[in-house]
Amino acid sequence: MFQTILKYTLLILAALSFIYPFIWMVSASLSSESGLGDLTLLPVDFTWNNYVTVFTKIPLDRAFLNSAFVAVVTTSLVLVSGAMVGYALARFNFVGRNLIFYLIIFTMTLPFQITLIPNYITMVKLGWVDTYLALIVPFALNSLSILLFRQAFQSLPDALIEAARMDGAGEFRIIFQILVPNILPTVLTITILTFMGIWNEALWPLIVIRDESTMTMPQLVTLFSVGGRAEGQLGVKIAAAVMLAIPIVILYLFFQKHFIRSMASSGMKD
Repeated sequence: MFQTILKYTLLILAALSFIYPFIWMVSASLSSESGLGDLTLLPVDFTWNNYVTVFTKIPLDRAFLNSAFVAVVTTSLVLVSGAMVGYALARFNFVGRNLIFYLIIFTMTLPFQITLIPNYITMVKLGWVDTYLALIVPFALNSLSILLFRQAFQSLPDALIEAARMDGAGEFRIIFQILVPNILPTVLTITILTFMGIWNEALWPLIVIRDESTMTMPQLVTLFSVGGRAEGQLGVKIAAAVMLAIPIVILYLFFQKHFIRSMASSGMKD
């Protein structure tokens, strides 16, 4: 009994330590500039002025649509490409299969900053700077999605695929109509992780996008915070950060059960 109480007490304290900064951020965004020094969970001198200032000084609605479009399209491409490559690595026997898989794993260890300059040069030569293609194409193939799809496909019985082939199904139909519906927790996990990564990406857009009408929310919020438009008002910067975080929080709240289930069951296999 004592161990159970202790365990739940520690879990509650850990949860509070993670959720407190976000609650404070929301509270601070609704407080006056003079009340930001108080680390309270309730707004001090409640006001909407911070959010009004954000929407007045930057085209946040356009940036939101840009981010949503880029994140949805990129996530869709990652799901399609990851499923096809993961299926090939899991179910086809060909020379160099393991080598290709380990090379893909190796790319996961490379920081994005290493490929930043080559990717930028490629975007310039293709004439994609200041276009959505520059924001989407470099992220359309994801090593983690390939790994998770491969592990999930390997866990499915061979009889499922053989039965589909006997019914005349092609490989694309087997992947997307037979196998994918059986690994929905994995699909949702990849969706959440990819969407979060693309939505929060600020460095790459800062390099390849200069036209304000094409800028994403993280890029615009970053420029707003450090570029002088916020006029040094911390509450306004916090309000912009809250606007950026809310879509991700909502997405995770809807799919957290599937996300946790998939992460708990995605053991490494060979």
